[in-house]
Amino acid sequence: MATVAENTNRPVRAEHPRRRYGTDRMKALSDGVFAFAITLLVLDLGVPSGSGRDLVAAVLALWPHYLAYVVSFATIGAIWLAHSAITERLDHADSALMRLNLLPLLFVAFLPFPTGFLAEYVNSEQPERIAILLYGGAVVLLIVALTVVRSYAAREGLLTGDADAGDLNLDRRLLIGLVGYLVLIGIGMIFPITGVFGFLALAIFIIVPLRVRRT
Repeated sequence: MATVAENTNRPVRAEHPRRRYGTDRMKALSDGVFAFAITLLVLDLGVPSGSGRDLVAAVLALWPHYLAYVVSFATIGAIWLAHSAITERLDHADSALMRLNLLPLLFVAFLPFPTGFLAEYVNSEQPERIAILLYGGAVVLLIVALTVVRSYAAREGLLTGDADAGDLNLDRRLLIGLVGYLVLIGIGMIFPITGVFGFLALAIFIIVPLRVRRT
């Protein structure tokens, strides 16, 4: 009886509510990283020195660099649109979401590195497959990280309002993107240039709104 009374009289710890954060600084950091990553892509473009005698041929010979630039620009743009669709729905953030948001930014900032590999080796014999695997793997991890952010925000009630058609479309596009990149990595191991153009087509598919594609 004494034990019961002792447990009954023990003070109950009050649960402290989780700290609420505004989303402005998180959005500003995210947009800055996306803008920085896109800017870095153009640094790989340039005509080699000593090409003055046949400048046109030198420019045309850089087609893998142009292709890699367009592919990565479209990919980063597609991910930015998906990320914006999430952050614009946020009512507020918590400490966990602030940290989880760093994951997609990690892979966005990393993407110019495999883009350089893609530009350099997409027209080679063996290295092109490694370049495809590195690039596709980076984008897959990026989509997974973005999906984690989206799932956490929805589960913890950080989004404004109830789920609507826009949320369902976003979830569908993320799933299509994840499965699509995994399939394209496999295709790229056999037909590398097909995999690269597949990356571009998939990014454009994610960018173009569903309601526009249906018209």
